[in-house]
Amino acid sequence: MNKLINLFKKKKSLPLDEFIDMALYDKKIGYYMKKNPFGKKGDYITSPLISNLFSEMIAVWSVALWESLKKPKKICIVELGPGDGTLCQDLINTFKNFKDFYPSFEIKLFEKSTKLRLIQKTKIKSNKVKWIKNINKLNHGPIIFLCNEFFDSLPIKQFYVKKKIFFERHVILKKNKKDLKFIDKKAKKNLIHSIKKLNLDYKANVIEYPIAAIKYLDLIAKKIKKHDGALLSIDYGYNNFNSYNSLQSVKKHKKSNILKDVGNSDITHHINYKLFLKVLKKNNLNTEDIVTQSKFLKTLGILERANILSKKISFKSKANMYFRLRRILSPTQMGGLFKVLMAQKKGNKFSLGFK
Repeated sequence: MNKLINLFKKKKSLPLDEFIDMALYDKKIGYYMKKNPFGKKGDYITSPLISNLFSEMIAVWSVALWESLKKPKKICIVELGPGDGTLCQDLINTFKNFKDFYPSFEIKLFEKSTKLRLIQKTKIKSNKVKWIKNINKLNHGPIIFLCNEFFDSLPIKQFYVKKKIFFERHVILKKNKKDLKFIDKKAKKNLIHSIKKLNLDYKANVIEYPIAAIKYLDLIAKKIKKHDGALLSIDYGYNNFNSYNSLQSVKKHKKSNILKDVGNSDITHHINYKLFLKVLKKNNLNTEDIVTQSKFLKTLGILERANILSKKISFKSKANMYFRLRRILSPTQMGGLFKVLMAQKKGNKFSLGFK
């Protein structure tokens, strides 16, 4: 906290997105820069860590997309925010079963955290994988962009509308010079103009503006239009324009105070998928209707795959497999809470998992 306190003594206040970026990615105090947040011993768990069948289905989807593109000799799979590397390693293991596809793919991992990059490199041992620092330098395709819980880890801005006046949420240091608190400052005109262009519904008087995510979507769309391919994004989110305060902090699998223990807990938010679709359509990409994670995985055949595997394993292993599947498929758990988005180049009509 000493670095934070010294910073606030200089700057007095930080816009929410700048505060989140520092709390998560600062080289010294950033949450993702100094620890492995995944698994039982961490702060949260992701679908690939719960069941490798999740990763298998993503692999099947990727191969099917490659086939729909008429089996190009080379295809680049870019995973944004690859976590501890589990999804990537599972993809490689599954791709080995597709003899035509295996020689064609390469995987590029885009990871901002130096700590997580080290963990990934320890887990993933394959000459098919390279790490990149700049998406803009991708210069050949087709490209499949895979994002599992990537966009919710990006900083957002928040605005509150009071009597038709826009205020931006900031973080400041309290008078005691030890604790932090939120404060709302009158928003700048250029930000108000950007928000109004998005036509967000702010009946609840709260607007979440995913400024960083929109920049990534614009860049991804540019690459897909130039090189062909698709974006597949899976994340905790909602499917309407009604913006609300979804900001939350998580530590040891429980909600925590965003302004306390900064750098030692995750800060996240829910994705407004209607807004994402609007941004992608504005970039002239084809999009499918948003579906739940459950529908997506079931349509790809995850239950049929589980039934085949269940005939070859012990009762205990079978019970464990279906228990894990329930967590990623249940409408009241990740199966319903997580949504799936796809975007592709105009003219392409690949829709596996969405129909």
